[in-house]
Amino acid sequence: MQTIRSQDGTRLAYDVYGSGPPLIYVTGATCFRSFPPIVSDAKALAKAFTVYKYDRRGRGDSTDSLPYSLERELEDLLALIEVAGGKSHVYGHSSGAVLALEAALHYPEKLDQVFLYDPAYVHDAAEKAEYSSLRAKIETMLAHGQHARAITSFLQGIGMPKIVGWMLRLMPGWKTMVTLAPTLAYDLSLTADLPPFERASQCKIPVHVMAGAKSPAGIRSLSQKLAAQIPNASYDQLAGQGHMVNAKHLLPLFRHYLIAAAAVGSPSA
Repeated sequence: MQTIRSQDGTRLAYDVYGSGPPLIYVTGATCFRSFPPIVSDAKALAKAFTVYKYDRRGRGDSTDSLPYSLERELEDLLALIEVAGGKSHVYGHSSGAVLALEAALHYPEKLDQVFLYDPAYVHDAAEKAEYSSLRAKIETMLAHGQHARAITSFLQGIGMPKIVGWMLRLMPGWKTMVTLAPTLAYDLSLTADLPPFERASQCKIPVHVMAGAKSPAGIRSLSQKLAAQIPNASYDQLAGQGHMVNAKHLLPLFRHYLIAAAAVGSPSA
């Protein structure tokens, strides 16, 4: 484990895997850097990149500073990019994809390419209303210290089968997940609105949007629409994959876009 300080003094814990061009891995809700699926993903992507996986603020071995805001999380990501050499690729999953896109819009000079998997925005007005109700319910649970219940209710609220919540309780990282439950409020605030289509249309760096063929239909439709709004963005749908994608299936795509970018940037291109 290594640590750095964000602009507001928050300590961020991170690990580094592999070699190659730097890639910052921004995880989604209820995830942390030592969660077994995250470790597995990082090791898979490390076959082509130097992967920096970190505990977002309030999670795992990272500290927190209130009040929370999107800007503070972007400063955290920028701090990781500086550690990685001042410029990096960024991969964001779910609510992490929301942060990754915002980073592309805020710090285009600091990013090479951005990979978004299942960006977890609400996809229409009806879902926005339902999500607002879920958000209020979860925040009430958190206010009363009902952290485990908040996590399982959140997962069920976003469409995860009830059995998944119970299975998570048996995993080694369950106790850590419960301690980071208050950060659900952060992810809920990041994903409460429709995508910023108008701002995304001004994006100046390569963006690759991906969704699982087994992911919710709303996420797949939204991902396609988002890719269509971003100049020169790509869209890929991964056969057999759902929201909890296995990074082994992402690696060939990442390598393809890495090679393509290198070819465009070469003197002979």
